[in-house]
Amino acid sequence: MVVIKACVFFFLVLEVTSLLGSLRQDTEHSLWSMWSPWSKCSAACGHPGVQTRTRTCLAETVSLCNDATEEGRLCMEQACSACDLTCPMGQVNADCDACMCQDFVLYGVVSLPGGAPASGATVYILTKTPKLLTQTDSSGRFRVPGLCPDGKSILKITKTKFAPIRLTMPKTRLKAATIKAEFMRAETPYIVMNPKAKARRAGQSVSLCCKATGKPKPDKYLWYHNSTLLDPSLYKHESKLVLRNLQRDQAGEYFCKARSDTGAAKSHVARLTVIAPDETPCNPTPESYLIQLPHDCFQNATNSFYYDVGRCPVKTCAGQQDNGIRCQDAVENCCGISKTEEREIQCSGYTLPTKVAMECSCQRCTETQSIVRGRVSASDNGEPMRFGHVYMGNSRVSMTGYKGTFTLHVPQDTERLVLTFVDRLQKFVNTTKVLPFNKKGSAVFHEIKMLRRKEPITLEAMETNIIPLGDVAGEDPVAELEIPSKSFYRQNGEPYTGKVKASVTFLDPRNISTATAAQSDLNFINDEGDTFPLRTYGMFSVDFTDEATSESLNVGKVKVHLDSTQVKMPEHLPMMKLWSLNPGTGLWEEEGDFKFESQRRNRREDRTFLVGNMEIRERRLFNLDVPESRRCFIKVRAYRSERFLPSEQMQGVVVSVINLEPRTGFSSNPRAWGRFDSVITGPNGACLPAFCDDQSPDAYSAYVLASLAGDELEAVESFPKFNPNAIGVPQPYLNKLKYRRTDHEDPQAKKTAFQISMAKPRPNSAEESNGPIYAFENLQACEEAPPSAAHFRFYQIEGDRYDYNTVPFNEDDPMSWTEDYLAWWPKPMEFRACYIKVKIMGPLEVNVRSRNMGGTHRQTVGKLYGIRDVKSTRDRDQPNVSAACLEFKCSGMLYDQDRVDRTLVKVIPQGSCHRVSVNSMLHEYLVNHLPLAVNDNTTEYTMLAPLDPLGHNYGIYTVTDQDPRTAKEIALGRCFDGTSDGSSRVMKSNVGVALTFNCVERQVGRQSAFQYLQSTPARPSPASTVRGRVPSGRQRSSQGGQRWRRGAASLRFSGVAQQPLSN
Repeated sequence: MVVIKACVFFFLVLEVTSLLGSLRQDTEHSLWSMWSPWSKCSAACGHPGVQTRTRTCLAETVSLCNDATEEGRLCMEQACSACDLTCPMGQVNADCDACMCQDFVLYGVVSLPGGAPASGATVYILTKTPKLLTQTDSSGRFRVPGLCPDGKSILKITKTKFAPIRLTMPKTRLKAATIKAEFMRAETPYIVMNPKAKARRAGQSVSLCCKATGKPKPDKYLWYHNSTLLDPSLYKHESKLVLRNLQRDQAGEYFCKARSDTGAAKSHVARLTVIAPDETPCNPTPESYLIQLPHDCFQNATNSFYYDVGRCPVKTCAGQQDNGIRCQDAVENCCGISKTEEREIQCSGYTLPTKVAMECSCQRCTETQSIVRGRVSASDNGEPMRFGHVYMGNSRVSMTGYKGTFTLHVPQDTERLVLTFVDRLQKFVNTTKVLPFNKKGSAVFHEIKMLRRKEPITLEAMETNIIPLGDVAGEDPVAELEIPSKSFYRQNGEPYTGKVKASVTFLDPRNISTATAAQSDLNFINDEGDTFPLRTYGMFSVDFTDEATSESLNVGKVKVHLDSTQVKMPEHLPMMKLWSLNPGTGLWEEEGDFKFESQRRNRREDRTFLVGNMEIRERRLFNLDVPESRRCFIKVRAYRSERFLPSEQMQGVVVSVINLEPRTGFSSNPRAWGRFDSVITGPNGACLPAFCDDQSPDAYSAYVLASLAGDELEAVESFPKFNPNAIGVPQPYLNKLKYRRTDHEDPQAKKTAFQISMAKPRPNSAEESNGPIYAFENLQACEEAPPSAAHFRFYQIEGDRYDYNTVPFNEDDPMSWTEDYLAWWPKPMEFRACYIKVKIMGPLEVNVRSRNMGGTHRQTVGKLYGIRDVKSTRDRDQPNVSAACLEFKCSGMLYDQDRVDRTLVKVIPQGSCHRVSVNSMLHEYLVNHLPLAVNDNTTEYTMLAPLDPLGHNYGIYTVTDQDPRTAKEIALGRCFDGTSDGSSRVMKSNVGVALTFNCVERQVGRQSAFQYLQSTPARPSPASTVRGRVPSGRQRSSQGGQRWRRGAASLRFSGVAQQPLSN
């Protein structure tokens, strides 16, 4: 009986198993494609190998396909024959790797760029392994008998420093053929597309892309995840890495490495964030963000003039994505403000409206535009480079104006901005710069310094010529160029024997004033693709031309003799190399090594020289440099004031460092520089690269300075007050770094820079582990350091201006823009700045306020956009006269682009002032563009801001730009100048004025207008009304610290109840 039951049970199990297997087979058939045919056996003849086949998941959701997409099996290739190579013409050679035709001869002519013969080039035929055939002779020619003209065989021609040439054998029935080829200079791979930071949910797919150029073009890409190489056979990647059905452990850092015959290059690191399917992509709770309140709005609760409005940190988040797997997401998502709350801040006798961030969510990123502006001038006397050209690669992208200024819109996918500045008048040396810019948008201003070109001298091509490099007074040259006789030749390779017009300009690092004129960013890429810095001992630009025709000449067999006594760090001597600049990439590439001269030179028996050999062809800028691996980062932050509040950090500040030698460097100039670097501050400051040393704290020092829009910021003082809390670095580390502001010993010197010893932090020292100096490998710790960590500080001298926006917006960060009807700037990609010029007649400078409210739009009428305060600037030429350029909110479309709003602007001078006159053209314009604000109160002026840009004849200055700071700066410059196209930093109070007020000096004890408004109960007043055909009613508003009630400063029309105004 037991046996029977067991058999029945076994039968049932078999039935169920069979059924499940059948169901599984049906499911698999619906999820998967058919298997592909087996591949060819991977082994050579007579050896075991592997065959593979693949299939594709057909399900809409890749996660349903859990089985293998590829499988393999062992195989044995057929037995080896004597030779399995067949030749369509000729016979198989003895090695069984090529076809030979005994009656055929191949002739070749190989030249260098420009046509000079390429002697010593090596010619190979590509078989299973490249086979050497011959070398070119002194005229660049070669002859190879026995090859077959089959149109298939591949030749490879190589020469040091040039990209290999690949040629296909010509197909012909003749007995001989001739091929011609020209080398291109070899260029190491250069990354032109970096992978983007992305965020996904588990189970989704993502694509990371990388692209590199070079000569030859890179032919291999490797991908790394958290510094671990990904198996190419497993991920099937090239320049594009696709990850499907993402898991949480695949989050992290990714980068690619591109390889070619000439080297490798690594991309920037991209962070991939992977969250759970049900996880919130952004922290919904906003972080703290303080805004400064007006001077009469002290908050007892916080014991400060600040109010926390909150903000959402802008970062990539996992938002809604389509099914496409692209290098660039169709929609980029960022964490941003999704919910705000209106609040009223209690001030002295009035309330101030504001909007506070209450909730963050993942939403579409704000579109931004990166802009670079600057001024190009001589490093010696500041002479501008007028009407010069600005090139990006081979394309001209901008041009300098009369004052040397330029503007450039950075292309969308630019990772490294390399610009070359070309002086058409040939006063200055053409200069290549790598300029940092804000990738999140907004404008950055750079001062570009150029070396003045040396006056040309005449050389005899048939004689040996010696050219000294370096002309510091009282010092020997750093090096000398030796050009042997008969070394000049034309572009086509023909020897040149005439007179040579030669200009050699040397940038001498013993002169610290030349540091800002350094070319490029002094970096090179090593064989593994890593970017390393160089320490320069001088760079020189050469220009040799035919004196008669001005044709550019090449030079061969040039020797560079370097005086070893000029190298103050003995460990640098064996590492010294010659480099040339690649103007397309801004990177330095090795030209050759230096070696100690075997015998002393006759002129310098008492000195030891290093000699390096080079040729001067298409590149004309060279460098005497040493790779330096002792690197650190300096943490620097820039603030709006000396309060050093984290919420007052400034972005877009250009922070620069000059690396200096030890004090023992030179007697006449105790500081020689070796490197110049610049970075841009972001929301968390900046990490500035600099040389450092862990053995000797004084081995290197750094000179650090900062500027914003061309104006230098101030560093924290070191004498007579030495306050570590103000400097931002605690003791005892601060003493070790020897912090000194530039005016430490000379009170008359500028206060805009500081100098420190670059003492590398000791790994086991607690007081040195929290900044401000970070070891090179701790870059991430530097970038993510909180404001409480040690850092050095710059700050902006507080001006007599104050801005308040009802909807908070950081002008340094366009991505902080929020969609709101009360936003001061309605569009994040277009910023329109408006100013009105107010003249003050009186002995004192006066504070003037503009109060800006919605005027004609149904969503904003009667609501505050913001206020602006500014102090008038005294006229240099006229006593008792000053003027103020006061910003107001421009009229125009709001963020929804549905209808315009004529902003109601009230101009209120502080003190005992009364209006004397209004610009007649402005008054006529306002009368002709109703509604019209009536001004019965002569202590102020009210208008509905014009929609048209007007100009200086009206006393109104309007500028539109893609960067808010730039728009304001240009409009302010025009307002100071009193013109519609000029610019000045000197106030000209008699031209381009809109309003004139007479302000008498207030008697002692007499209240100011602001004080009067705060202490006097509000009452109905006919002052400031609006008349016109379009109706409206009374509105609530606040003026200069007073909340106006029951009709003060209202828009008033006869006979009709309140409703929005329209044009």
